[in-house]
Amino acid sequence: MATSAAIYEAKKLLRRQIKKRILAMSEEAKRKESAMITEKLLAMEEYKSSHRISVYLSMPSEVSTFDILRDIFNSNKKCYIPRYIGHQMDMLRLHSLEDMQSLPLTPWNIHQPADDDIREEALNTGGLDVILVPGLGFSKNGQRLGRGKGYYDNYIQKCIELCHKKPHLIGLAFSTQMYDQVPVTENDMTLDHVVFCQSSGTNSK
Repeated sequence: MATSAAIYEAKKLLRRQIKKRILAMSEEAKRKESAMITEKLLAMEEYKSSHRISVYLSMPSEVSTFDILRDIFNSNKKCYIPRYIGHQMDMLRLHSLEDMQSLPLTPWNIHQPADDDIREEALNTGGLDVILVPGLGFSKNGQRLGRGKGYYDNYIQKCIELCHKKPHLIGLAFSTQMYDQVPVTENDMTLDHVVFCQSSGTNSK
């Protein structure tokens, strides 16, 4: 079994490799793959039957979640987005696309509720049915390589402890982010589905 130090080093190397692969993607390829992945996600029964869903607000290096957000509001689902303060992440209620666009921008150019913005937190009102989990690398069997901060792994654990249920965990991945396997530890949450794009179309676990 690999040591913690070996896994840490393997993760660091793979993160560097994946970032280069994503940088090499054209904007057109990202748009096309994002559209196909969105279509696949919206057709999933787990998504269609969900009422309370957490969505990350995508950076240019990630599968776009804009059309997913639009569908959530059109479908009258409750939407929650992450707010990062120090080492903690909360999932706060978002009411509309206009609400999102009114939020201040972080240094990463992503909209996020201000530190003093009082909003409904998902764990205080019943938890979540689905969490769309961002990441750098994914495998078909649900392994995920995050950015190393542990925000989502910790939050999902809180969901289980406080709400006594595990949300359905779904990753969204460009073709360049998919691997047969990625290095993980016992603290890394396994996803229930990874929706990704291949040259021949979309696929998912």
